[in-house]
Amino acid sequence: MSRSLEKVGSVTHYYGRIGVAVVELTAPLRVGDRIAIRGMTTNFEQVVESMEIEHKPVKEAGPGSSIGLKVLDRVREGDIVYKIGG
Repeated sequence: MSRSLEKVGSVTHYYGRIGVAVVELTAPLRVGDRIAIRGMTTNFEQVVESMEIEHKPVKEAGPGSSIGLKVLDRVREGDIVYKIGG
């Protein structure tokens, strides 16, 4: 079973206290999508459980949006967010 990774954005900020990454999107992302976050010291996968734009919950967001994304683990600025397909 092969899985494709499609880049959907990159991390521009991380709030460690609340476990939220700010992600600048380059492709659409929606709640329920499975994502992978990769970087120099970051490597994990999770399902998008919740995301916000300007502190308002949204179900999906498109390219050019800057979203707040609840993450399961620490991420760093510059980490790449991929949507897992297939």
